[in-house]
Amino acid sequence: MRKTDKKIDNKLRGVLTDVCDIALETIPGYQWITHTVKYDAFPASLQVSCGFASADAIEQLQLEQQDVVLKKLIFKKLAAVDINLKDVNKQVKLVVAK
Repeated sequence: MRKTDKKIDNKLRGVLTDVCDIALETIPGYQWITHTVKYDAFPASLQVSCGFASADAIEQLQLEQQDVVLKKLIFKKLAAVDINLKDVNKQVKLVVAK
């Protein structure tokens, strides 16, 4: 990993930790957040996954449109550190935690 890649990764970890802390307190069924990235195609290659307790928790989240709130939170927090997602709906996934 190059030095610049490490700096980006540190920013990502900090932001996603903040998002995780907020989501744990405010979103029912939310459990964790993680990311994958290919630094040679950053930020388009960034994929953020949010883990939930069950498919029902994700369905309820979407019914209440809280998924939009979560995605906006991720987008805004990343933008605050100059990381701009190209398409938040494709780059943020809601998954059932295993």
